[in-house]
Amino acid sequence: MLITGFPAGMFQTNCYVVATGPASEAVIIDPGQDAAPQVRELLAEHELTPVAVLLTHGHLDHTWNATELCDEYSIPAYIHPADRPMLAEPGLGIGRALGAMIGDEEFAEPEKVIEFVDGEAVDLAGISFSVDLAPGHTQGSVVLGVEVDVPPETREAAGADTPEVVPVCFSGDVLFAGSIGRTDLPGGDHQQLLDSIAAKLLPLPAETVVLPGHGPQTTIGQERASNPFLTGLDIQSTRPKGRHGL
Repeated sequence: MLITGFPAGMFQTNCYVVATGPASEAVIIDPGQDAAPQVRELLAEHELTPVAVLLTHGHLDHTWNATELCDEYSIPAYIHPADRPMLAEPGLGIGRALGAMIGDEEFAEPEKVIEFVDGEAVDLAGISFSVDLAPGHTQGSVVLGVEVDVPPETREAAGADTPEVVPVCFSGDVLFAGSIGRTDLPGGDHQQLLDSIAAKLLPLPAETVVLPGHGPQTTIGQERASNPFLTGLDIQSTRPKGRHGL
């Protein structure tokens, strides 16, 4: 499987392109501000044909270029219905203080929008994406999961304990390496976010690779062991609140 990405825009939001391999169909995940030119370069470099844009949530730093790419390639955007209104009115998700950064720019939904359903897989580009609603950062935040086959030569080089399949989770702004999503914007709820992480992410296998909306990749095992925001997650405490991205 081909999974590649890059940080884009003022918030350095990670945008990902996912495909079964070169010269195939592809899915774009979270094309934020200024992501479109680099997406086009990756598509051309790997001879990929995009079939959909998947949005982990509705914040502008993850959706800024979604309509541009969707309408250019005549492909749909997938988003949870709770966050869909932010596509046309991004100020709903960022509040008055941050709304000034939008200026006079106008936004609109892509021509075709498909709403995620919690727990229902989405099959695109020959890949099955699991969809789990994980509210707290926003009410429509989802985490997307795929399973990546590890080639025999890679397993042989890495050692006998290397699994044949590695789970990968696109966590949006729910979970980061060493941190969690902020909850001080409209629709945010700190305890709800912790509950979502406890229910939807921490039970995943330790080897699950987490590709977050900001910052470097990590694993579920690493975050269980060292993420200070998750210490004693079953105990309701006054932990510091995450402040990463929008």
